[in-house]
Amino acid sequence: MVDRRQVMNFRVRAQQLDRDEGALADTAVLDIGVQNTGPDGARWALAVRGVDVTALSDRDVVLLWTVRGAPHLYHRADIAQVAATVEPFSEADAGKRVYDAAKPLKAAGIDTLAALDEIAARMRAIVSTPTVKGDVSGRLAAVLPEPYLRFCRACDATHLYEMPFRLAAVRAGLELRLDTSPPVLQRITSFRKAAAAGDRFDLIRAYLRLLGPATPKHVADYLDAPLKDVKARWPDDVIEVTVDGEVRSLLAADEEALGSADGTATRLLGPYDLFLQAKDRATLVPDTAHAKQLWPVLGRPGAVLVDGELVGTWRPRKSGKTFTVAVQPWRRLSDATRKAVTGQAERLAAYRSVSLSGVDFGS
Repeated sequence: MVDRRQVMNFRVRAQQLDRDEGALADTAVLDIGVQNTGPDGARWALAVRGVDVTALSDRDVVLLWTVRGAPHLYHRADIAQVAATVEPFSEADAGKRVYDAAKPLKAAGIDTLAALDEIAARMRAIVSTPTVKGDVSGRLAAVLPEPYLRFCRACDATHLYEMPFRLAAVRAGLELRLDTSPPVLQRITSFRKAAAAGDRFDLIRAYLRLLGPATPKHVADYLDAPLKDVKARWPDDVIEVTVDGEVRSLLAADEEALGSADGTATRLLGPYDLFLQAKDRATLVPDTAHAKQLWPVLGRPGAVLVDGELVGTWRPRKSGKTFTVAVQPWRRLSDATRKAVTGQAERLAAYRSVSLSGVDFGS
């Protein structure tokens, strides 16, 4: 039997949210990928784990479309293994990951994996020099047949389906240039996919290591992969633990850490921080009303993490030269906690190169 407090503390420690300083080279979340969504994105996720991001450059990291088609940051030195681990497990998995693009491909008798290879080959040829995403998409639409294409009402134009486009990019040996909007794609220098990812980069093992204990369904939901494929690749070196009446798995090597972790830290987590990506949301936030505030359909806030517990949400407020952080606490916060949250707000303001005008703790 394991209580949720142990689970939360284990994840804080595993994801290094309890360290004040740390080197990029030994930052564990980069093994599974750090999602780069929103104005703060991956850099802030690294900053709250103690990494000095002021000198972060594409010599050290690489931005790729990978899990769920979202942009994720990785160690540049790990590209070959990352490319191997983000491959679909099977044809069925590939079909699930491309969402609405699967139906027209299937109707045309085109296997999804073959379609991804075809798109990748075309993309590679197009992106001989850094190229804006829209230009790549437009040129692909001119050379690929109808099953690959859809009409976009918003753009009043015909495009490639979005998910195959994104998932084919790594297969084509393409990365996203850092800090470009719209995204610019460019070739990865000397790209070659590894024959196998290895245990460190295996996505199932990485999920268990960073977001465990977990069930195969949690991992399948995180990857948007079929449950059958995840179960077939479930590690052998796991132990079973029971969390809130549910049997879950943990890597055997992490058994001691689960029992001893202490998650002491105060952090302002970005909306797409890995800590919030766990698929056992009721473990993270047992109160359903609070869960709805943290994970609305649109416009996610960040989360306030205090000593292993999520205690509220936060949003940045900028008006001209004024920058404030609006905190919506879910419980009464002590003076010490408010001071710690304010310290993290100051850290966020410094990260954004603005001056903090104050923290609004709501009513």
